[in-house]
Amino acid sequence: MATTREPRIATPPAPARNLPTSRSTWVRSTASSLRRFWTIRSATVGAVILLLFVLAAIFAPFLTPFDFAAIAPMDAYAPPSRDHLMGTDKFGRDVFTRVLYGARISLTVGLIAIAIGGTIGVFLGMTAGYFGGLVDEATMRLLDILLAFPGILLAMGIVTMLGPSVTNLMIAVGIGYIAGFARLMRGSVLAARTYDYVLAAEALGARAGPIMWRHILPNIAAPLTVYTTLGVASAILTAAGLSFLGLGAKPPAPEWGIMLSDGR
Repeated sequence: MATTREPRIATPPAPARNLPTSRSTWVRSTASSLRRFWTIRSATVGAVILLLFVLAAIFAPFLTPFDFAAIAPMDAYAPPSRDHLMGTDKFGRDVFTRVLYGARISLTVGLIAIAIGGTIGVFLGMTAGYFGGLVDEATMRLLDILLAFPGILLAMGIVTMLGPSVTNLMIAVGIGYIAGFARLMRGSVLAARTYDYVLAAEALGARAGPIMWRHILPNIAAPLTVYTTLGVASAILTAAGLSFLGLGAKPPAPEWGIMLSDGR
């Protein structure tokens, strides 16, 4: 006697629970990073010094009564005194005032340059790491071309083509950091693609864009934050070096590289 089997009813998979969202993951990661950060003495000291520079740049008009471009030939090369804390330069301009106002330019150049390089580099790196294949191969070969040139030489060539200015300086320095950001993010994404929450999101039919920006990026923010922090300092030095060579800001702008060039 033949037995009949009851048809099996396919049940949809249970929705994954507690998948990390971009906001909750970012908040937890940021809070944990800040707690670890303040336990490191050297990091705390560095953060305080950086904060002092930022505050001094913001409140420069209230910290000094002088104009950074005001020339006083009779006071040229004056030694440090109560009126001129760091003395004056060959044109009689107050050096302390120019350092404060120069912090505005140098910090702005460093931050915007890293923002340019980081935005493009993160996009290229995450796209190459997630999709792989031809996209990954083409992106990596393009980045290899950028890495073939030393950063400062690449920036010098770009500024020479575009013309010396603060805007072109930021663009040139930023382009030099694209490859570093892209390679960092590519490696991080390749590792993150095997995580359970990424596989669960793919199984639920999530598209590539939301997976990359909502699930992967918040969970690989730690190395990105470290690289960005170090990159800002390096970008400031690179920009100052180019200004020292006459490829950045122009006098009488109180840029730190120009001040070093004038002090030779």
